[in-house]
Amino acid sequence: MLHVRLHKSFAPKPDSAGFTLDLEFSATAGVTVLFGPSGAGKTLVLDSVAGFVQPDEGRILLDDDILYDAAAGVHLPPQKRNCGYVFQNYALFPHMTLRENLAFAAERRPRLERHRRVNDMLEKFRLTEAAGRRPHEVSGGQRQRCCIARALIGEPKLLLLDEPATGLDAPLRAEFYEALRQVRSEFATPMLLVTHDLTECFELGEEMLILHAGRIVQKGTPRYVLDEPANLEVARLLGAFNLLEGEIRTLDPGRNTSRLQVGEFELEGPYFPGHLKGDRVTLCVRPEQLKVFARNGKPGPNQIPADLLRAVERPHGMRLEFSGGGIPGPVRVTISRTEYENQRDNREWVIQFPNDALRVL
Repeated sequence: MLHVRLHKSFAPKPDSAGFTLDLEFSATAGVTVLFGPSGAGKTLVLDSVAGFVQPDEGRILLDDDILYDAAAGVHLPPQKRNCGYVFQNYALFPHMTLRENLAFAAERRPRLERHRRVNDMLEKFRLTEAAGRRPHEVSGGQRQRCCIARALIGEPKLLLLDEPATGLDAPLRAEFYEALRQVRSEFATPMLLVTHDLTECFELGEEMLILHAGRIVQKGTPRYVLDEPANLEVARLLGAFNLLEGEIRTLDPGRNTSRLQVGEFELEGPYFPGHLKGDRVTLCVRPEQLKVFARNGKPGPNQIPADLLRAVERPHGMRLEFSGGGIPGPVRVTISRTEYENQRDNREWVIQFPNDALRVL
């Protein structure tokens, strides 16, 4: 179990703004994802836990060990924290072979145990055949696996990963995900993973902490966060929603219904607790929850006529972008390639907003 309470401030300078990190969280076995934009403080959290940065205030506990306690004057150096760290740029020694990199990380162990441990990690991470090569002589995926093996060889109590899939192409990224899932299943090591990739959160994370401007603005499983963004700020950070300005026209808790004015049209939605008639709100709906049809006469309930601006082919379907209905900005809709091919000759379109897909922020 890891428990972190941190406060760290950087004063503004002539060429840079000030920044304050102020947060508290706990992490157990499995992958806890720190998600957020660049400059949110994600790497600063890892560096504070690892001991590379000393916070101004707070406390860091790893199991029963106090790694940092401002009140007690405790600040253990990195080498005494028993944390493995996987850096963005691998940070393998370029003049050493993969085997020598692992042996160096295990140098505090007795010689025979060190030799056994290195061989075990080479085998676990499928590096035996490349063990005698230097980092520049192997693939990116092999370097990544070696970096993870090196971080784990000392049997750390915590594994820290700072955007480790950055720069990897799709096959290598899939290889990395497989390696980390292996770590998750075979080692009872809590992991803190920094990323700004939502797909990576779903691939690997059990818990997700969303950081913005040095603070945690929401936490929960990736599915919960995507289904229930805490506020407009979180929805924008996730980048997975259509966000449309609207006004609540009616609310009926007895029937669990509401009516929303969005652009020139009214949509029926569920009842929204905590809101009042006349409230200005932001309608939040995911592109894959919307439906599109050929327009045939007057739009039906929860349908808005729209003009197709562009169709973008994606690996698992099509992303369509529409305008119309008095709605500012494009409305994105994700559909299958087959569905698009069946409708690509539509001259006029309508977008269907399913009642149960609507939420407001």
